[in-house]
Amino acid sequence: MKGSFITFEGCEGVGKTTQVERLRRYLEKTGQKALFLREPGGTVISEKIRAMLLSKENDKMNGKCEALLYSAARAQLLGEVVAPALESGINVICDRFTDSTFAYQGSARGLGMDFIDELNRLTCGDVVPDVTVFLDLSPRDAFARKGGADADDRLESQSIEFHEKVYEGYKEVAARYPERIVCVDASRDADTVWDTVIDVLRKRTSVK
Repeated sequence: MKGSFITFEGCEGVGKTTQVERLRRYLEKTGQKALFLREPGGTVISEKIRAMLLSKENDKMNGKCEALLYSAARAQLLGEVVAPALESGINVICDRFTDSTFAYQGSARGLGMDFIDELNRLTCGDVVPDVTVFLDLSPRDAFARKGGADADDRLESQSIEFHEKVYEGYKEVAARYPERIVCVDASRDADTVWDTVIDVLRKRTSVK
């Protein structure tokens, strides 16, 4: 039996890290084996690509180069880690996946959904998350709660207009794949958000 592939998505500062960490603690406490990953990253090669993507030294990187680098990191992660884990029956939880590419590069960078669709198809083949938890909170509200953007992160330090386009992209992809993407109101307190998240995962994945 294959493991469940669960991804978390959302704009910067919506609380993904908090909810993923709560899921990690919950699965450890209940004795459920799972592999936790982040994108880009998760392998030696993918982490090197991550450093390149997030470095402010690379401020001249264009959108297409950005999308291809994210896909390169993803291809390595899928082949080296994700696919073997799922085949062996291990649940895989990933902080960001293909929907981030739709939102950031397809929408905010203006590459379009068709281009990203084809890129994701070439990169991922038939590997698609079983469930994607989209933590729904606008960038302005998220940054206000977080206390501002991380100035050292090339993507996070983009303009608020950029992040609003990211949010629009997420809303578009959520409407496009309602059978997979579950929208969770992230404006609520972390405990309430967690109650919703774990309820969704118990109902729709092998998480118990």
